Amino acid sequence: MKKKSSDFIGKAVLLALILIVVDLIGGFAHLRFESWFKWISTIITFAAIIIFCIQYGKQETDGVTFGKVFGYGFKISLVLSVIMGLYSLLSTTLIFPELIDQILVKTRTDLQAKGGMTDDQIDQAVNMTKKFIQPIPLALIAMVATLFFSTIAALLGAAFTKKSEPTIFQDNPVS
Repeated sequence: MKKKSSDFIGKAVLLALILIVVDLIGGFAHLRFESWFKWISTIITFAAIIIFCIQYGKQETDGVTFGKVFGYGFKISLVLSVIMGLYSLLSTTLIFPELIDQILVKTRTDLQAKGGMTDDQIDQAVNMTKKFIQPIPLALIAMVATLFFSTIAALLGAAFTKKSEPTIFQDNPVS
């Protein structure tokens, strides 16, 4: 009997919970804008999805193909991106409502530090940023970015997974 391996929703929820805890730690510890901290979620996402894909390949018994493993990883990616988009919306409206103002202050500070822009140009850039840095656009950006990076991880996971051809008995089961 084939071992059940369609637990992609559970894996996506587990990964989302880990990423949410990391984000909460970053928010409460004021690490969000540190350059090294920005990569932690991406590294965790890549590692987890690659591991989940390899585990899926090991537990499958009826032929492991690139497409099957990628499909499994992509399903995790889809569920994960929806959860992270919803969390982003919740985070920017309820948990860290000051985040949008912090982003705008950081944008202004970075532009001033770069130099080469007048105060009017900096004001225009900050006002343009303000239009996109709202809870719903941020949630959509979180969903697309999560889907993009996790899909790359699913492709890598499928590439790293050992493939196997189905046997003649698996293609034509005898009843």
